[in-house]
Amino acid sequence: MVKKVAIIMGSDSDLPVVEKAFPILESFGVPYEVHVFSAHRTPEEARQFAVAARERDFGVLIAAAGKAAHLAGAIAAASTLPVIGIPVKSSTLDGLDALLSTVQMPTGIPVATVAIDGAANAAILAAQILGVTDDSLAEKLARKRSADAEKVLAANRTLEEKYNKS
Repeated sequence: MVKKVAIIMGSDSDLPVVEKAFPILESFGVPYEVHVFSAHRTPEEARQFAVAARERDFGVLIAAAGKAAHLAGAIAAASTLPVIGIPVKSSTLDGLDALLSTVQMPTGIPVATVAIDGAANAAILAAQILGVTDDSLAEKLARKRSADAEKVLAANRTLEEKYNKS
């Protein structure tokens, strides 16, 4: 059975960003839970969740936050499970603040970081991590990669036919 993915956001205002991960995880058959814990406003609850995540059968933790974006680091500090950070774009610095906060982790507390508002890639990366030990999931990922490549090649054929008349 595939382990669960936790999707934790620092505020429910991050939901429009993180919900892009839901259909991707569903398409791979990866179970997930969604939570709101703030590294600053509910640090004890965030820590307790991270500490208990392994025994609650999670395999990957995704943490999305904007501005100071300490959530992924706080989660990673309390768990040895893989943590994927999603820096969320804010009105202040267009997400650059969140990106730098998420990616600048000290040695020993790694956080894999995707692009600003990159929930889709966070979901795919979570599935890839879980796919290391799940052959069925790895095959689903390979099929998606192949289908994505075929879409690009089909677009290329269409453009070639339309514009390359020589």
